[in-house]
Amino acid sequence: MREWVGTVLRLITGGVWVVAGAAKLPDPAASVRAVRAYDLLPESVVPTVGHALPVVEVVIGLCLIAGLLVRGMSVLSGLLFLAFVIGIASAWQRGLQIDCGCFGGGGYDPNAADAYPKDIARDLALLVASAWLVWRPATRFGLDNVVFGGRPATTELENS
Repeated sequence: MREWVGTVLRLITGGVWVVAGAAKLPDPAASVRAVRAYDLLPESVVPTVGHALPVVEVVIGLCLIAGLLVRGMSVLSGLLFLAFVIGIASAWQRGLQIDCGCFGGGGYDPNAADAYPKDIARDLALLVASAWLVWRPATRFGLDNVVFGGRPATTELENS
């Protein structure tokens, strides 16, 4: 049963990453503007993060959907979701009115504060899903099963 739960969580989380990254790929300048709007990173790294983030999101998503390197991709997924929760909460606390840029766009949005709780809740739920996959990366229909010969190696943590 746990492998089925993991499979569903892997597909949902991977799907969100692919959609979010793919929405940003056609307009890299908007992605850079979205990162800049948070006013958290030094300007010297904003363009690099803005351009790289959509690619990283798509790669994580495709790996999760394919079930490849599930534990490692879930660690990266969880770290990104944690960073996004902190970023959105920081923007909210500082009174910034910006679109989260989660699925493209970004920048000023006069109604942004109304969306912050929903954005944070969504990212926290996906963070929990990522944590589950770190804890129990064995899932059904994943390439890890083929590449690593059957079920991925279990740890004592997984057996508990």
